[in-house]
Amino acid sequence: MNQSTELSTKTSTTLKTLIVAPSVVLRGENAISEAGEEISRFGNRPLVISGASTLDLINPLLQPVFQKYQLQSSQVSYNPDCSEQVLEYLNEKVVSHQADFIIGVGGGKALDTAKLVAHSHQLPIITIPTSAATCAAWTALSNIYSNEGAFQYDVPLKSAPNLLILDYNLVKTAPQRTLIAGIGDSIAKWYEASVSSGDSTSTMIIGAVQQARILRDILFQKSRAALSNPGGEEWQEVVDATILLTGVIGGLGGANCRTVGAHAVHNGLTHIKAAHHALHGEKVAYGILVQLRLEEMVQQNQLAATARQQLLTFYEDLGLPKDLADLGLKDITLDELSQAASISCNPKSDIHRLPFKVIPEQLMAAMVSTTLPVEKKELMAIDN
Repeated sequence: MNQSTELSTKTSTTLKTLIVAPSVVLRGENAISEAGEEISRFGNRPLVISGASTLDLINPLLQPVFQKYQLQSSQVSYNPDCSEQVLEYLNEKVVSHQADFIIGVGGGKALDTAKLVAHSHQLPIITIPTSAATCAAWTALSNIYSNEGAFQYDVPLKSAPNLLILDYNLVKTAPQRTLIAGIGDSIAKWYEASVSSGDSTSTMIIGAVQQARILRDILFQKSRAALSNPGGEEWQEVVDATILLTGVIGGLGGANCRTVGAHAVHNGLTHIKAAHHALHGEKVAYGILVQLRLEEMVQQNQLAATARQQLLTFYEDLGLPKDLADLGLKDITLDELSQAASISCNPKSDIHRLPFKVIPEQLMAAMVSTTLPVEKKELMAIDN
């Protein structure tokens, strides 16, 4: 082995990839109509991937851009889900259209699908979120589900999107429930990152955890005002928080700051058919309460108990689910609960990022006691 080869080998084993953000973010009240020049930089034959209903919504916005810049576009739906079978179908569409870049439009699953297709063909990807329900428009990560909507695994991507277009007027057309779900998904970052990475000495992880704290405080302070005035200043700031700032935290801190107990509970619940109507962020929000209950039960952590009570009040104000009944699972069977808990605790689950061992029986106990009162003498002031 010569010296240059040896140096290359040593370097490749020590490099750490940090994928923080999209290359460009354009945001504004009419961002799509003003983004034509940026869009046209990526090629001439875009393939637009979205949900079936979203295609009708986005056409009046994108078609004038395509016509002005003479782009030969094609559109395709990702339905029924971001699954391996659907991805095979979409890969064929890329080839038949001779697409030279991908535009993903929609919610989390549509954007995850579009990112994966672009990743598979090494094509540029533009993401256009239609709601503020997740940070999928930002991240270098996609989740794979079954055709029936059950979580299977996630796929780290080699890069974040090339361009993110956040059009506030488009996002404002989404049901308010989607922003509430996004708040639930985003606020989880603090409760997950702080417990899995709070004692890290890594500069980037410390920065990510502190950003998660800031994100939590922004959502506590501004969510109520945002929901009462869609399109207003506070609303735009909360939308920025759920789509953009949430993505920053995962980008800076990596997997350790991305998902822990709350998202693991979400993944388990996706295997229960009756939970499929609940949005991603709604299941994650409930999962935060479950994670805090685990900290109370296993570690006797009274700070976790205080945090849970604080969240229950916040959830009540916003309409986030506090227990299984709020998720539409009032009649969940013991077998279904056991199945969800077992999947959440599988050996590769992110729940094992918690600083203690969790077994399905403990998780089941936590899942049915998220609203358990805490005695006043046990309450502590939460660390701000």
